[in-house]
Amino acid sequence: MSRAGSTPEQRAAYNDALRAALKAGYKVLSQGGEAMDATVAAVTVMEMSQSQQNELEASLMLSKPPASHPAIPVSRRGVGMTLLTHVRNPSALARALYLSPDLLPHPFISGATAETLAESLGQQLVDESYFYTKKRWVEHRRGLNLPDEPFPYPDPDDDENEKGGFPLLDLMPTGTVGAVALDIRGCVAALTSTGSGFWAEEWPSAAGWVQKTWSKIWGLPASHALGVSGTGDGDYFIRCATAATIAHRVKFLGESLEKAAEYAVEELRVNGGIGGVIALDSMGNVTMPLNCPGMYRGVIREDGVPLTAIFDDDVLE
Repeated sequence: MSRAGSTPEQRAAYNDALRAALKAGYKVLSQGGEAMDATVAAVTVMEMSQSQQNELEASLMLSKPPASHPAIPVSRRGVGMTLLTHVRNPSALARALYLSPDLLPHPFISGATAETLAESLGQQLVDESYFYTKKRWVEHRRGLNLPDEPFPYPDPDDDENEKGGFPLLDLMPTGTVGAVALDIRGCVAALTSTGSGFWAEEWPSAAGWVQKTWSKIWGLPASHALGVSGTGDGDYFIRCATAATIAHRVKFLGESLEKAAEYAVEELRVNGGIGGVIALDSMGNVTMPLNCPGMYRGVIREDGVPLTAIFDDDVLE
């Protein structure tokens, strides 16, 4: 993406979509809801938005099971799906499957089996044409250096949105939508529309009895948690274990969330991968480093004010 090739109207449209997603997640959290449900609310807005690419995958991971579902085993950290072609909102299905360990004891599922389970859980299935928009088709084809045509479906909104709408901002077929949320119970959840570049984990803040005693005296948290959602070259996120690397550098090296995330994103670049992450910990620290010209990103805190940015040198506003 390029700032030089964008317009104020175009940037405003993308920022509005980000703010809508942030507000959807905030609404859940402000009412005492679960981090898991907040990420689903935020990602669902982005899945439904033409300003973002709808990926028919989804992965959900939690630092600990949601308090509203005490029957979920502590060992159940998350669930992922791929090769979906008819599920209207993969993020909602990820939540439903995570909360159904008897139905799906495995951490990963794909294709027709996933969609059969989706139907049994009451998830809406749609025709494949539902996911088509001309803008995203053109973006994807140009990113692969392929011609725009032939189009796979008649364009349902050619007259209004496509001819009068804003031009594409990014032309690389690597877009992922995702969200990370922290709730009042200290649970961190990460939901991402892909099978790579995500992580959530919780661990004790103090290891030995002396450290635990001092932590109790000083009223320090008994545990520390964080979550990460990434976007970019998925192959490199897998090779570098980018999201998990961030968590482990904080956990084992005692690095700050910001330092660990910057290291991991730079490691991506050194190895030939572009991308960025959004990361959040249980202390409320947020960082969103990137190694490319731009990444749609934003944050909303307790004051309910959504702050967004697009390009690498943007200030959140």
